[in-house]
Amino acid sequence: MTTYLTVIFFIFAVIDPIGSIPVYLEATKEFDLSYKKKIAIRASLIAFLILLFFIVVGQLILEGMSVSLDAFQISGGVILFLFALTMIFGDGKPENEKSQITDYKRVTIFPIAIPSIASPGAIMAVVLMTDNHIYTIQQQIISTLLVLIVIILTCLILLGANHFQKRIGNYGITVISKIMGLMMAAYAVQSILSGINHFFNTTTA
Repeated sequence: MTTYLTVIFFIFAVIDPIGSIPVYLEATKEFDLSYKKKIAIRASLIAFLILLFFIVVGQLILEGMSVSLDAFQISGGVILFLFALTMIFGDGKPENEKSQITDYKRVTIFPIAIPSIASPGAIMAVVLMTDNHIYTIQQQIISTLLVLIVIILTCLILLGANHFQKRIGNYGITVISKIMGLMMAAYAVQSILSGINHFFNTTTA
């Protein structure tokens, strides 16, 4: 049970639903409450389908390119780490993604579903979490269900976005987003170290 909670917390940190609140509020500011709720639900569903797609075929694509597990772990860890740094030291997820909104009539997919919820970091994380060489099918199914749980939590947070923003404010949201970035950075470094360790153990065996 503790392991599942740890995984859920990690996925939550990678997706960073709290950081999506300002993006969602900015993107839906021209719509009424009823349509805002529809956008939150649709965006969450689309984000999950995007993540599910990469869970299913992400590794097949990499293997088709003859990318080794060690190379994938190291490169994936580097990408996650760089993404985490933008969350920690950059303008932050909310400001960065709010600035990308150009068409308020098509905000469900961009920027809410992607890259706010199904971010590059989230995509890379779910592929790493469901690696066929490390995890059994049962473990991968459990990981997928845990991703779904976090997406449902994300949807509920977006539905209550106005309340959350009033309670913790934009400054609080930015602080939480940076903490999520710190957690992601730690996971990224662990992935890099695991890949390097496995590579040298294999080559010296």
